Amino acid sequence: MFEHKTQPGWVAVEEFLTDSVVHPDGALQRAVQSAVDAGMPPIEVAPNAGKLLKLLVQLSGARRVLEVGTLAGFSTIWMAQGLPDDGRLVTCEYLTKHADVARANVEAAGLGHKVEIRVGAALDSLAALQAEGQEPFDFVFIDADKENNTGYLEWAVRLGRPGTTVVLDNAVWEGAVLDPSLDQVNAPGIISALQLMGEHPQLDATVIQTVGSKGWDGFALALVR
Repeated sequence: MFEHKTQPGWVAVEEFLTDSVVHPDGALQRAVQSAVDAGMPPIEVAPNAGKLLKLLVQLSGARRVLEVGTLAGFSTIWMAQGLPDDGRLVTCEYLTKHADVARANVEAAGLGHKVEIRVGAALDSLAALQAEGQEPFDFVFIDADKENNTGYLEWAVRLGRPGTTVVLDNAVWEGAVLDPSLDQVNAPGIISALQLMGEHPQLDATVIQTVGSKGWDGFALALVR
């Protein structure tokens, strides 16, 4: 697995912000612990990033959210908490084991009525959503295998509408966007997705760099037009 490097000061500031501003609840804390207990990689978003996703869902007025990459459901819970009670979140997870853990966490958080977890290759799940004639999604969060980032981004546009918000995680990847030899598996997909975001006629985008417990990284934020 690609190594993300961090610094004590970054982590200390993140912990201060989490405790003083973000305030993740018990359901979110249990989701993180469940991932550890299940032997999952510790690759969920940081708490301050999760809270940002929740606020973006609320600020955008989203009622339908699409997530690519569920893991243990940490980001899923954050975004579902930002939805109205009759809102809907569809999340795509490749591994059945991860989906089972996430489903239990979502139910324990009291959000099962809002969340649907689809298991299998995400590109297949996204194609199925289109074939089913699902209503457009208002908000899309992409945080899965980087090799398929451009495909996920293209589906975000197809399954969205003008005004849909798209967030692409891991947009800096320890600076590997400038030197793909640092991670020949993931960096090319990240770079291709960023180039697509900058060139796509239906997307208006920017990228924010971040540092913290997840190292030096960032996220891309786009609006479908």
